Amino acid sequence: MSMIQIGAIGVIGALLSIQFKSGKSEYGVYMSVAISILIFVCIVDKLELFVRTVSQISQYIKIDTSYIATMLKMIGITYIAEFSSSVCKDAGYQTIAVQIEIFSKLTILALGMPVLLALLETIREFLA
Repeated sequence: MSMIQIGAIGVIGALLSIQFKSGKSEYGVYMSVAISILIFVCIVDKLELFVRTVSQISQYIKIDTSYIATMLKMIGITYIAEFSSSVCKDAGYQTIAVQIEIFSKLTILALGMPVLLALLETIREFLA
């Protein structure tokens, strides 16, 4: 889908959510979540293109594939955390949204530790 289509879906979804909130507020949240999931599926399609491009680049450059896998995991965690925390914020649960964001940041930090250790080991070899 193009950006214009996604933008139109988002605006229509927001207007429908506002319309439903006046009657029963939970229907507005359900509509918002449904539109968000639809847009998230479209994002995943775009991410497939990104993954294929990164794998092609890794064929040209001699990089350990574990680093690329770690990078892709970090990107996935970022998108999922942003999506789920936004849904929680829209539903009025800011505390849960903040906890999701904190957990995702700590998970990304933990994933990056082996890369940092490998970098420090490389620097130590150059200095020795």
